[in-house]
Amino acid sequence: MSEASTDSRPTSTVSGRLLDSTEKLLADKGIRATTMQQVAETAGVSRAWLYRHFPDKSTLIGAAIVRLNESFWSGAVGELDRIEGFDRQVAAGVRIGRGAYDDPGTLLMRLRTEEPDDFAACAGAGVSGLVPDLSAFWRPYVEAATDRGEIHPAHDLAEVSEWVARVLISLGTVPSETIDPDDPDAVLRHVRRYLMPGLRADPRDVAGGLDTPLG
Repeated sequence: MSEASTDSRPTSTVSGRLLDSTEKLLADKGIRATTMQQVAETAGVSRAWLYRHFPDKSTLIGAAIVRLNESFWSGAVGELDRIEGFDRQVAAGVRIGRGAYDDPGTLLMRLRTEEPDDFAACAGAGVSGLVPDLSAFWRPYVEAATDRGEIHPAHDLAEVSEWVARVLISLGTVPSETIDPDDPDAVLRHVRRYLMPGLRADPRDVAGGLDTPLG
């Protein structure tokens, strides 16, 4: 396919093809041996066109890692829909998110095991893209929990959704000395003790008011 015909495609389509090519090369070669030139050639675009979408290798592979992670979330809707209670849904979300990295059969697990330093660097670059997508995924569950009275209606639901996303990413990926993220009971206790009280509280009752300057 010529670059001219490629350039006429919507950006999302080109990005998807680039990520498809990246995932294929990661499966075949791993992180370190995959180059930007190889990705461009496999996707049928120039390096210049590739760099218009992804400025460096870490950003590109980070985006691929995020998309592989998101495939787990797309399959999680049915499971989460069967769970009663927002606290239990969030606790299940931690398990589901960790499964994307810990399932022995996944590309993510192989990359993390075989190239841990490169994986950590690229995954960190991709997290900035994961937060808004994960927030959007959780927004319907946040809205439903608000309708059930589990979240105070005065909360900004966009902010709540982002907070939940950040909690899930933190619990699922950052080592802890106080909580075992693979212990579902411990995760549920943590969610009930720290997350849910904040969500049930009226944000307008915060001491000093929300608009009071810190300084």
